[in-house]
Amino acid sequence: MGMMKEFKDFAVKGNVVDMAVGIIIGAAFGKIVSSFVGDVIMPPIGVLLGGVDFTNLALTVKEATGDQAAVVIRYGKFIQTVIDFIIVAFAIFLVVKSLNALKRKEEEAPAAPPKPTNEEVLLSEIRDLLAKQGKK
Repeated sequence: MGMMKEFKDFAVKGNVVDMAVGIIIGAAFGKIVSSFVGDVIMPPIGVLLGGVDFTNLALTVKEATGDQAAVVIRYGKFIQTVIDFIIVAFAIFLVVKSLNALKRKEEEAPAAPPKPTNEEVLLSEIRDLLAKQGKK
């Protein structure tokens, strides 16, 4: 039973649940970025380059013969995937940078002084009494 309890403790920890939510949101974000790059960014770039559709850019290594399909290097899809990656990496960079800035602000905020212990209060009172006696 020890292993099952240990697994349960691990699985329901906040970090695991947060990580799962992050992965799901990340997958959805990846689809959004792919659509943004493929449907919004690449068409104008293609027009600027003379009407090139990047997804169709390919180099045929061997033509199709009979039942065998052609051997094609689809470098256009690779270019689009690289641009997807750069946009996702930049977005993650911005999120991490803003989180680090928030953490820095929290760290810079001065902490309240700790409440003195009974021992410290008594020692302070003794010090004050001795100081009064020394002035007389």
